[in-house]
Amino acid sequence: MMRFKTPAKAAGMLLLLLCGVVAAFAQQADSVTSKDLREVSVTAPRTAREVSPGQKMQAKELERLGSHSVADAIRFFAGLQVKDYGGIGGLKTVDIRSMGTNQVGVFYDGIQLGNAQNGQVDLGRFSLDNMEEIALYNGQKSNIFQPAKDFGSAGAIYLTSLKPKFAPGEKTHLRGTIKTGSFGLFNPSLLWQQKISSKVSASFSTEWINATGRYKFSYQKRDENGHLVYDTSAYRKNGDINAVRVEGGFNGLLNGGEWSTKVYYYQSERGLPGFIVNGVFGHVDRQWDQNIFVQSSFRKDITKRYSILLNGKYAYDYTRFLAPDTARLYIDNHYRQYEMYFSMAHQYALTNWWTIAASGDFQWNRLDADLTNFSYPTRYTTLTAAATNISFNRFSAQASLLGTFVNETVKKNASAPYQQKFTPAVFVSWQPTHSPDFRLRGFYKQIFRMPTFNDLYYTEIGNRFLKPEFATQYDVGFTWNKTFANSWLTQAGIETNAYYNEVNDKIVAVPGASMLSWQMENLGFVKIKGVDVKAKALWLIKKQVQFSTRLTYTYQRAQDFTDPSDSFYGDQIVYIPRHSGSLILGADYKQWEANYSFIYTGERYNSKENKLKNYVEPWYTSDLSLGKQFSYKHTRFHVTAQVNNLANQFYEVVISYPMPGRNYRFILTVNI
Repeated sequence: MMRFKTPAKAAGMLLLLLCGVVAAFAQQADSVTSKDLREVSVTAPRTAREVSPGQKMQAKELERLGSHSVADAIRFFAGLQVKDYGGIGGLKTVDIRSMGTNQVGVFYDGIQLGNAQNGQVDLGRFSLDNMEEIALYNGQKSNIFQPAKDFGSAGAIYLTSLKPKFAPGEKTHLRGTIKTGSFGLFNPSLLWQQKISSKVSASFSTEWINATGRYKFSYQKRDENGHLVYDTSAYRKNGDINAVRVEGGFNGLLNGGEWSTKVYYYQSERGLPGFIVNGVFGHVDRQWDQNIFVQSSFRKDITKRYSILLNGKYAYDYTRFLAPDTARLYIDNHYRQYEMYFSMAHQYALTNWWTIAASGDFQWNRLDADLTNFSYPTRYTTLTAAATNISFNRFSAQASLLGTFVNETVKKNASAPYQQKFTPAVFVSWQPTHSPDFRLRGFYKQIFRMPTFNDLYYTEIGNRFLKPEFATQYDVGFTWNKTFANSWLTQAGIETNAYYNEVNDKIVAVPGASMLSWQMENLGFVKIKGVDVKAKALWLIKKQVQFSTRLTYTYQRAQDFTDPSDSFYGDQIVYIPRHSGSLILGADYKQWEANYSFIYTGERYNSKENKLKNYVEPWYTSDLSLGKQFSYKHTRFHVTAQVNNLANQFYEVVISYPMPGRNYRFILTVNI
């Protein structure tokens, strides 16, 4: 196995390799086409209708929400819970339909974001200022022409960055944004897009976030009988963040294809305010992060029926965790992750209604850490997928089979055993009447997630004999969408899904000989039943005021059936509410826009036993914003004022991590 002395050299070699491949294909394509091509993006043959459409938010909706990060925006999707550890710089992870954070795949411009160490992707480090679309898919994205990795998650979030689009005569776009407000926030960003030729464009985006993270909170402590022990107010400290994000890339068009290359860099230093316990409100722990990746993608229609997709990526992640006041010992740990990823996918249209696809991926991961007796693991993952799609006028179906092969080596101790698994999936969509407005949908999928490096090898905690965590998903539902002519109600739609999931061999941490000694084990068996409801509508009042609504509701019964002898057998699992939902109301009048959003999370429990001492009260927040757009000469301005948590509610998403009360934000965007 080739090893690079520095991440920069590895990134440079991968970039040169991928660009060489792209250039070779581009040269071959251009040699047989006319030089006078129009600027048109030609896509490969693919299904005209998504079998499973997913939930999506476009750039305009994301801008109206005024959310700070991706994690803030996706809270408005049904069936999804965001774990927020408080503050503008706090860790933010996502859980889809109660199957666990590690069962969720996060993809950025078509290539998965990885974290072999703990399996969690911090969505707080991805800005919305450079985002074109966010999409959530349960099961998997309904497109068989994709890398094998895209078949490998119980649910997936796709982040798509803005691609340059130029009107005739335009060559340059420049946009600057400044956000300021509560918590000492100063957040400028810049987006530059440049047209290089009729078929090649470049983009550059950068952002700086600096905030004190200081906010007032109210905290209560109750005893086992639910009696109030103390009720106090204090200020959240050590929640500061100083972070820089830089990304740039090139996008190109081919005759029957496209290619792209992206470079991403993120660096941050943040305080970890920690949890509130026994009246201790102050912590001094710190964390430093550095994330770098280079990725490229190339897609080409070789013939009218056959298409090919190539993806490649190199990633380097560095984390330093400092806990100088730990009671037992001083902690100053450094972690370095390395990842190489290559993928090739093929699609062939047998007929105009039947398409087949095959893809193969290879991924290499390594983790270095300065922990005592650390194993220094390396993982080699090979994935192969075969899929087929049939699409008729009123019926569509997809089926896929994913093979996963994982081998690991270590420098010290012993490695985990070789893993080989095959997992199927089937998706169907049927239009029962002649009207295309109403469709029935459903899917079945089996999938698993490998234990992370922390699960297997963390010193004194990891367990190399862990089995993969399996999930089985069943889903059935319907969608109804209709457009109305000559009516004040112009569009309306509703989607409802009922689902049942099972998670076997759930990986959990259990106490050993004492409460100070824990180890990872396969113990969990969870059954999840739920219903997601999504509704939207668009009104046009007197041809001047446009009014939009977006509503979601989720019911979930996620129960632990691990051991009948447990006192919590059949109880709702930790932090999963039975009821949750959101509402977004928007109004536009000439150059003015107003937006109101509401999020509700019902009662939960912060421990396995559903009893009074573990009860967590429901919480809800309301956000309000008012904006105006105006132009001066050739420059467009957009000014927005926001009030978040309008009712100044003190609440906790995760117990002992209090969230901010009422806060304010002001945004100025300039487009040239």
